[in-house]
Formats: sequence, C-alpha cells, structure tokens
Amino acid sequence: MKNQYFGDINDYRKYGLLRALQSSGDGRLLVAWMLTPDDGGRDGRFRTYLEASATWATYDPDLFAGLSGLLRSSPQPSVSLIEGSGLLPRACYHSAVVPDKRQERDACRDDLLRTASGVDLVFVDPDNGIEVPSKPVGRKGSSKYVTWREVQALWDAGCSLLIYQHFRREPRDAFARRLASELRKRTGAYLVEAFRTPHVLFLLAAQRRHERRFRAAIPSLSQRWSREIEPMGLANKPLQPTGAAGG
Repeated sequence: MKNQYFGDINDYRKYGLLRALQSSGDGRLLVAWMLTPDDGGRDGRFRTYLEASATWATYDPDLFAGLSGLLRSSPQPSVSLIEGSGLLPRACYHSAVVPDKRQERDACRDDLLRTASGVDLVFVDPDNGIEVPSKPVGRKGSSKYVTWREVQALWDAGCSLLIYQHFRREPRDAFARRLASELRKRTGAYLVEAFRTPHVLFLLAAQRRHERRFRAAIPSLSQRWSREIEPMGLANKPLQPTGAAGG
C-alpha cells in the first residue's frame, strides 16, 4: 500500500469488503498496510467516484461519507486518516514501512506477528500481492509482495487472512482459482474464497472458528456490492488445480 492511493476507488471497495466481513460477531481485525514509499505517481486519478455520490454512496453510505470527509480534512492522503476514524470496526493497524533487505524484512515480519497476537482476521495489503519468483526477499521491489512464509506464519498464529492481490497476465478466473488453491494448500484452510473486483482480487482463508460468520457475511456482501465485489463461490466447492503455470 502507498499513502498516495488512500481513498481511491480500490480503497472504497477494499474497506467495504472489510466492513462486510466485520459486520457480525466481535472479531478483532488487524490491517497490515505493508507500506512502501510514495512514488510520485498520479495519485488522484481514481477518486472521481467521490463526485458521483448518487451512484457510489449507495454501496456503503457511511463509508462513502467517511472517506469523503477524511479526504476533505487533509491536503495529504494517508492511511493514518482511517486509523482514527472508526470506519473499520474493531480494528488495529500495523503501519511499518516494508523494507527490501532480508534481515530488515525478517524483523518487520516478527513485529507483525507480535501485533497479530490475539487478532481474528488479518488483512494483508501489499502493493502487488503474493510473492513472485522474480522478486525474492532481498531483491529491490520485493517489499511490494507478501511472502508465503509471512502468510503461513500469520495462519499458524491462529489468524484468518484476507490478502490484496493484483491480477496478472493470465485469464482472471483461472488465476484466481490457481492462487486460491495454492492458499488452501499452504494453510490447510477448509474455507477459501476469492472476491473479484474490476481491478484487483482479494483472497480469504478462514480459520475453522471463523467459518460460520464469514459464510454468513458473504451473501449480504454480494447483494450490497453487486458487480463491484463478487464472491467467486469457491467457498462451497473443492478447489482443483487449473493447469496454469505456477507463480
């Protein structure tokens, strides 16, 4: 995650998904931003949805109004704005900037695990998603990915996981099913679901004790967000390898 993109259309969908998953029960949420430095990109180009409230506010009126107010209140977009807003129920945050170097990355992982103690759901928000072979830890740009080692460590700590993932250059359904299958294999989670949005994918792996409330949240999420956040229905089906190349 980069601060420059706070409050854009992908953020609106992302927070909407988190709010839906947190809508029942008393589970604690940890948002692991996996921050990387801003890069000077065109940081306002996906915020025009805020000018079309008649269309976009209907999905989550409180969230829409909250994000609009936060962005009006500060000249500089930053994830710190939402941390004190109460827009994400029962949430705490891990706001460290993720390094590329291996030793520093290991220390960052250990700090994340300490913060995750006692948490029910961890949302992992890397720039690009789950690691790829071309960017191993230690290489420049590896900070833009969460590693499988980090995913497994959080799972072993008893946390359910939601992971932000960019699509790659392969058919989207096949990619989502392949990555969900790998997530299930790595964690042993029985409930794994993928949520498609127009630009990015979110992958959920639920601990057994959380399955009921996540299963209950998914249908209402689909109804509220329509085509903007689409559960792929993997939670009710066995996942089979698609034959696509691994990543």
